[in-house]
Amino acid sequence: MKGSETVSQVKPAAPLRWDLQSIVSELRNVRARWREAHHRNVEPGSREFPSRDAMREVAHALRGALFPLRLGPADVHPEGEDSYVGYTLDTALNALLEQVRLELRYTARHDGLAPSHVDERAVQMVREFAAALPGIRELLDTDVVAAYRGDPAARSVDEVLLCYPGVLAMIHHRIAHKLYELELPLLARIVAEQAHAETGIDIHPGATIGRWFFIDHGTGVVIGETAVIGERVRIYQAVTLGAKSFPDDGSGGLQKGLPRHPVVEDDVVIYAGATILGRVTVGHGSTIGGNVWLTRSVAAGSRVTQANSQHETPEQERGE
Repeated sequence: MKGSETVSQVKPAAPLRWDLQSIVSELRNVRARWREAHHRNVEPGSREFPSRDAMREVAHALRGALFPLRLGPADVHPEGEDSYVGYTLDTALNALLEQVRLELRYTARHDGLAPSHVDERAVQMVREFAAALPGIRELLDTDVVAAYRGDPAARSVDEVLLCYPGVLAMIHHRIAHKLYELELPLLARIVAEQAHAETGIDIHPGATIGRWFFIDHGTGVVIGETAVIGERVRIYQAVTLGAKSFPDDGSGGLQKGLPRHPVVEDDVVIYAGATILGRVTVGHGSTIGGNVWLTRSVAAGSRVTQANSQHETPEQERGE
């Protein structure tokens, strides 16, 4: 009886709901057509591109190593700080090394170059990146202090570091910008886009940003690749430092690498919703009001407002 009851309780296999074998086959064919059209030859047993997941772990580990008692694990204490930083950096840099190798091999294949000396170059690049980390931490310290000083709601630098999306975006940007300088644009972009996804702040890793930089609130901020930002600059949510036009290269594509984004000099404040386009210069000490649309350079000390759609130099303000 027991045996018969056991058999009767066995449920029949559910009918297949999807024709997986056919779908897998069709997807394989689509991939093959794409790779053939783009001249991609994937070698068995090898990965063609860097891994977004691996770079997410690298960036997260670097955040902890740079600020161990604030962004590191909960069980890190002052007496074990150096041990944690050393172990974390060793793990992160070795993981980064593998991703650098993948990008260098990808670049060699894409550009038709011989992949010689990839390992040697990769080690040198990661060594240079590692040596830059103390300087990156010093830059980030100025950004944290700028955020604390620039926001009356901030109660401590610790609150700023733990909670402010603009600071998180800058941690990623300082890391990504160094990778960009090392001519690792794909890894740099991956790190930058991780911050974009977390904060809504889109900073291209090529953008050059000086010390004491503060993004308040931050959602919707866009800073383009060739933007140059000076020191002690403060910007608010939904600010765009973008390009006005995109010249083509004569064959239907866009020219790459041209200076096409604004230059923002020291001590400038740009309020929420302002859009500044093209290779224009915002002079030292200027203030750009909310929702302003600006496509021309403005002199040092200017105040540009959306209400009157004009910019005033210090001389004009005094009636001179």
